[in-house]
Amino acid sequence: MTSTETDVLKTVLDQWKSAVDAHDPKRVATYFTDDAIFQGLHPYSVGPDSVAAYYDSQPIGMTTDYTVLQTRRLADDLVLGYLSVDFGFTDRPTLTVYLSVIARRTGESWLINHYQVSRLGDSDGNHSVHS
Repeated sequence: MTSTETDVLKTVLDQWKSAVDAHDPKRVATYFTDDAIFQGLHPYSVGPDSVAAYYDSQPIGMTTDYTVLQTRRLADDLVLGYLSVDFGFTDRPTLTVYLSVIARRTGESWLINHYQVSRLGDSDGNHSVHS
């Protein structure tokens, strides 16, 4: 039985969300491939260590809530997702971003191979808020 694209994304992104919400950057990083390209609202980086460093710099209490908007099966072992993500904070308004991810099957599990955040409609160019 094959999983639908949405099922694949929800499996890996629910794990990612759980680790982000718990402020557990090392666990967040375990959901990324060794060669994952990662771009939050900073210049990009590659690999789980850089993912862990990025999430370690995020404020305690930051939470995530996502909605899968579109999916595509790129190959048997690759699923593309386009999502809306709300990052909630204890001391400032929620930040809504758009996230493109590619999940890659590695063995029996799926991991994030590509992660890129877009902040549409940000006319002032201020990217000081992390996601």
